Amino acid sequence: MSASPAPRPAGDRYVVVVNHEEQYSVWFADRALPAGWTATGAQGTRQECLDHIEQVWTDLTPRSVRASR
Repeated sequence: MSASPAPRPAGDRYVVVVNHEEQYSVWFADRALPAGWTATGAQGTRQECLDHIEQVWTDLTPRSVRASR
């Protein structure tokens, strides 16, 4: 069984990231981005980033599916 990661402080900074399918997520600002993800420029607390994603990610359908319609 793997150990759970240590909890991070509530004041941590995050960035909003997007992948090639135009799917959004939040990522720790102090860590290298995972492969396949690009920073959008939006950053802040986790909640601020989630609020931003809620405003900009209005169609949850992956880009490849939208393109095939």
